[in-house]
Amino acid sequence: MENKNFIKQKTYVSEEENTLNWEEVQNAFKKSFGSEIYNSWLEKISLIKEYNDYLILGVPTRFFRDWIVSRYLDKILEQVKGFKLSLNRIEFNIIEENKKNQEHLKIDELNKVTEINDSILNYNRLNPNLNFNSFIKGKSNDVALSYSKKVCEHVSRYNPLYICGGVGLGKTHLLNAIGLELQPDNNVMFISAERFMYHFIKSIKKNDMVNFKDFFRKSSIFIIDDIQFISGKESLQEEFFHTFNSLMEKGSQIVISADRSPMKLDRVQERIKSRLSGGLVVDIESPDLDLKIKIIKKKIEEIQSQFKESINLSDDVINFIANESKTNIRELIGVLNRIIAFSRVHNKALSITECKNILKDVFNQIRVITVDKIQNTVSNYFNISLSEMLSQRRSRPLARPRQVAMYLAKKMTTRSLPEIGRRFANRDHTTVIHAVKTITRLSEQDDEMQKNINQIKNLLLEQ
Repeated sequence: MENKNFIKQKTYVSEEENTLNWEEVQNAFKKSFGSEIYNSWLEKISLIKEYNDYLILGVPTRFFRDWIVSRYLDKILEQVKGFKLSLNRIEFNIIEENKKNQEHLKIDELNKVTEINDSILNYNRLNPNLNFNSFIKGKSNDVALSYSKKVCEHVSRYNPLYICGGVGLGKTHLLNAIGLELQPDNNVMFISAERFMYHFIKSIKKNDMVNFKDFFRKSSIFIIDDIQFISGKESLQEEFFHTFNSLMEKGSQIVISADRSPMKLDRVQERIKSRLSGGLVVDIESPDLDLKIKIIKKKIEEIQSQFKESINLSDDVINFIANESKTNIRELIGVLNRIIAFSRVHNKALSITECKNILKDVFNQIRVITVDKIQNTVSNYFNISLSEMLSQRRSRPLARPRQVAMYLAKKMTTRSLPEIGRRFANRDHTTVIHAVKTITRLSEQDDEMQKNINQIKNLLLEQ
């Protein structure tokens, strides 16, 4: 076989060595690391030079190099050694784009920023209806509303402002209201964590991280909704961390919402949870009866004003709807809309008996709560796998959710204690008794535990 210094893959080797087949190595990366990591980070690695004992690999940017070195280098070296045992070192070079691409980047740089901007505007416009005037105040949201207004009066005084609470309780409404209030005099960025990730991945694939960073870090007010979405997404967390720090350093106001407190965010880096906890954390609780009645009456006024028609619902019917709606504000509004629609069609005021009949599938339906459903809901709520929760491991992050699931199985099903124990990997009924006693005691002493129990019950009743 004729020896060559350069081969098809542009790889330099000594005359006595066989060259690596880089395509085979990349296929091994894909199998070992998985498609998500491979497509995001490893696919763009190219083989520049190969020596007897080390490789020089090319990556598109310093960001890529630093991320790969810090996260994947050991495993990459292990993989390539499987193809060539003598390799013991890897070096990375930043591959500069050719002159044509550099010139194109200079010409098109503003267009790329505009593309991000337009895309965000299409999905994340501030809703003018979700303002402070339309937000209905009650005991459950009084603190969150108060500090949301104070942030608008004293930017960066409470930084970050972290608003947490269950689904449908008004977190997004408050974030939107803050954005509207500050928008006239500030560069406001309002985006969901999901859309933030979308633009992050898109920028990586387009090799356009510079514009991504510049765009998101230029805002004076940065509002991000549902931050729990970054759970388990390491590369996204890394970028969010640096974006957060950059904004804090320049004095930008950061406002964040999530479905739980910062320290309860699972599979999120400790340094991120620490920074989120370093500002002001406020909680929105489930609405009480008075707030639900206020919300119903306010909604009726809005509908009457919008459609120029009279809606005749008695106080008894309004109280019935508020009493029976047990989950969140969204369900409450949905129930009200159904009652109003029925009243319009039949052109009459409805009695409580008629409302019960109309809403029987919502309020009076016997929801079948099974041990399986409880186990799945609890494991999802605490962001652990079902197999981990049912395992014999006794660490606190697994034992406490397991006890919560046993407690709910006893309270919300008709299963006997021995039956429940069998469903939890054949545990003894005394273990179930201990779990029930433990969670009962904790829920009486710990507000956080009581809130967790209530939120999980609501999730079960919504299914």
